[in-house]
Amino acid sequence: MSLEFLGRLHKELSITSSALYEVVLSISERVNRKTQIIRLHWHASGILQQIDEVTAEVGRQVADHISRPSLSQDQNDAALDTTVSQAVTRVQTLKQSLTQIDGKIRELKLEAIHEDSLKLQQDLTIRSAKIERLTITRHAAAVGQTLSAMPRSASVHIASVLRGPFLLAPSEGLIFRTDDIVVLIGVESEVDRLVTWFTSKRTLNAATTKSA
Repeated sequence: MSLEFLGRLHKELSITSSALYEVVLSISERVNRKTQIIRLHWHASGILQQIDEVTAEVGRQVADHISRPSLSQDQNDAALDTTVSQAVTRVQTLKQSLTQIDGKIRELKLEAIHEDSLKLQQDLTIRSAKIERLTITRHAAAVGQTLSAMPRSASVHIASVLRGPFLLAPSEGLIFRTDDIVVLIGVESEVDRLVTWFTSKRTLNAATTKSA
């Protein structure tokens, strides 16, 4: 074996080892992230149980207070007010903890979404495809048109349509509106060609329309 061959072999093995390490690291991070999310959900469940216990205890004490003879009403009222005040403070503290946990869970889920998005982009790029998120402009040709009126393309599909807080199913009868967010996926050149229909007054020429 020549030194050049051994050098190439060593280089390829190094690259393979590096790629394998990245895969293992990625899997480890994903598993760790899921474990953290499960723990946070478990913690949140415990806090909700504590809130239920506090409110149940206050309810019990209020019921006892009402059922007692009013021999020393002022003293009993003061004690009850103190109990309710302490319970409110406790519940507010627990709710703040819940808010913090919810924020951490959202961060972990966003990390997972970002990682999946990068992998999807890589998979599409390898195949000369892309995913495009665009907002329909006010005077775009798509405004007031149905999905069936979109210039046809065998390689481009609408993955989803977002309207305000709603996720709309891309059905043939769906009518596009200004500010709708449309997600296209398909061959890069075809996606770029169709973007104009959603974002510009300029219509696609006949050649483009017949290219499907």
